[in-house]
Amino acid sequence: MSNTKKLWLGLLVLLTLSFSVLLWAGTEIFRAAPPMPEKVLTEDGSVVFTKADIETGRQVWQSIGGMQLGSIWGHGGYVAPDWSADWLHREAIGVLDIWARRDGGMATYADLPEAEQGALRARLQPMMRKNTYDAATGTITLDLDRVASLSNVAAHYESLFGNDPTTLALRDAYAMKQDTVDTLEHRRALTAFFWWTAWAASTERASEAGALAPTEGGIVDKKVTYTNNWPSEPLVGNTPPPALWVWSAFSVLFLIAGIAILGWHHAVTHARGEEPHQIPASDPFAALKITPSMRAVAKYFWVVLALFVVQILLGAITAHYQIEGQHAYGFALSEILPYSLSRTWHTQLAVLWIAVAWLGTGLYIAPALSGHEPKFQRFGVNFLFVSLLLIVVGSFTGQWFAVMQKLGLKYNFWFGHQGWEYADMGRFWQWYLFVGLLLWVTLVGRALWPVLRGPANASRTIIALMFASTAAIGLFFGAALMWGEHTHISEVEYWRWWLVHLWVEGFFEVFATAVMALIFSRLGLIKTTTAAAAVLFATIVFMAGGVLGTLHHLYFVGTPIAVVALGASFSALEVVPLAYIGFEAYHTWKLGKSVPWMARYRWPVMFFIAVSFWNLVGAGLFGFLINPPLSLYYMQGLNLTPLHGHTALFGVYGMLGIALMLFCLRGLRGQMVWDTRALKVSFWALNIGLSLMALLTLLPLGIMQLMAALEHGYWFARSAEFMQRPIVQLLVWMRVPGDTIFSVGALALCWFVLRLWIASRRETTLVGETETGG
Repeated sequence: MSNTKKLWLGLLVLLTLSFSVLLWAGTEIFRAAPPMPEKVLTEDGSVVFTKADIETGRQVWQSIGGMQLGSIWGHGGYVAPDWSADWLHREAIGVLDIWARRDGGMATYADLPEAEQGALRARLQPMMRKNTYDAATGTITLDLDRVASLSNVAAHYESLFGNDPTTLALRDAYAMKQDTVDTLEHRRALTAFFWWTAWAASTERASEAGALAPTEGGIVDKKVTYTNNWPSEPLVGNTPPPALWVWSAFSVLFLIAGIAILGWHHAVTHARGEEPHQIPASDPFAALKITPSMRAVAKYFWVVLALFVVQILLGAITAHYQIEGQHAYGFALSEILPYSLSRTWHTQLAVLWIAVAWLGTGLYIAPALSGHEPKFQRFGVNFLFVSLLLIVVGSFTGQWFAVMQKLGLKYNFWFGHQGWEYADMGRFWQWYLFVGLLLWVTLVGRALWPVLRGPANASRTIIALMFASTAAIGLFFGAALMWGEHTHISEVEYWRWWLVHLWVEGFFEVFATAVMALIFSRLGLIKTTTAAAAVLFATIVFMAGGVLGTLHHLYFVGTPIAVVALGASFSALEVVPLAYIGFEAYHTWKLGKSVPWMARYRWPVMFFIAVSFWNLVGAGLFGFLINPPLSLYYMQGLNLTPLHGHTALFGVYGMLGIALMLFCLRGLRGQMVWDTRALKVSFWALNIGLSLMALLTLLPLGIMQLMAALEHGYWFARSAEFMQRPIVQLLVWMRVPGDTIFSVGALALCWFVLRLWIASRRETTLVGETETGG
């Protein structure tokens, strides 16, 4: 059996085992999810909430932006609080205040002596943590004092989500518009949903069979809540369970072991050496025939740049809301473009413009590799382009009507705002995009078909892997269709991370690896056999941790400890290949310097090198900072999360999208003189701007929040009291230099591409020296 066949077999076995375990983990999450009660009752039998109240409240929450306005169980926005943690703390304080007035003779719990405070906390914890859910009747029974407290908290939320002047300052701090929720009936339902998420976070799940050690006489195992004791809340006894400590330690061991094994493999294979390889004397792509469908791809890249610029503008607006709340430099912008909507569009556009860049690359490179232009290929490219525009405009319009409370709950799920971060668009638009992606797979596949059915060789191996990843990208978006309007949140989160993690961080990674290998092998810079083996091995290494690494997003959404253990172990392995990413960067740099004509590809190569750098820093260092269970227990939803998100999403996938776009433009407009001065400005401005954004704001602010969470509890790190401190406001203002430099880089990139069409000069030769300003 050849080495290539062994690698294919190894990849197939790895994916089969990984997805089998991932599907098993899903069944465990669904089994252990916190129950949705039919009724919530007081001890005397009065009804507090019904299942219909909770379900309607969730629909209301989704219609106002859901995770884009604050967060639930730590997933979502960062300006407003985490509503689960906020409600839990307010309810606990409310009960303690009731007892302080009734039993301690003090106005509030804070007025009591420390010893009496401790006694009340010891009384509070068993009441809040006791699981009173009766599966036979589907009811939860609450203490009367707790009901009195939650009624007060509900009144506060009804005021906050309306237009009550007494909570105006808090709405401003949370960047919430007036009348965030349209009616009192809907605001009351919303409080039922928020209460249920807090109840799950403070209520101990029933003991699970199969404990690691038997219970001895007088020793009782510590129980954990449905969210594994998240969030940190000392008042109710929410502290990290022992399993988080254990599996966090093991994740570090797995990381060290993985790096050691990969280092040993690199040393062995590097020592073998390779036969000398003859590099072509001229650019093999210089004489590439541009087909009609390839030429039609150009407009995809124009849209990429337009969406990129709009995304940056919305990012600036979203960041500024943290300073002025409901306004932008005195203008009541929230009445037209609320924070939850600007953040929705900002995050959604980040995925969309990167995805469009990669879709365009696939449509361009398929005919370029095969030399085959199928019938009606150009029509398909144009039809898909129009469909993508309709999806963007249609989904954004529906989200505006939803957040402005003009759509109603009946149609929100299908045409408005689903409320799930990165999966916000209505179900109709998700189906439309899924069909569009299947069309993309078909267009790429039919152009590659002559190669795929041709004789077996190393080139076909890489192309087959590229097409397999193309098909996976199309098919795995279907994970967004796996939940319904009333599917349990734990189940929704499971499938949502199939979309966000596997779709973007998994199969897009394989697609990028295959495309880069194809580019360098077709340029003649590396042997095709070497590239084929390398890309298969890289795919195995990435997917070894990538598939089951999905579970590290699910530690605190109703997940049993067994799933936490799997997530901790395999998410650590995700970082292993990134530890050696410097070798890839150096190899790419050497290829870019290997022959004079590679000067034509200098800036695509430079962006490829930037991808390697941000892979190491953003995905590797900042990713592992938050990924171990104990770390994420305190850091989830703090600014250390967007630190990883910005540097990994744009730093890796955004930079790669730009690199691939520039490579395609080299073919589409390669006959023109490239004045690369604007590209040089763009490259350095984008990288410097992203670095400043991370180092001047997100990192220090995240560290401050982490210290606050460790000292006072998670609720405080997300509270208005903390986020409105002058030092926090200063750190937010410190984003301005980085954001400004970053914007200059984006505009310089747009200017460069624009000049390729409106002010270009035709080359007289096909060597790199015809570029200017390199």
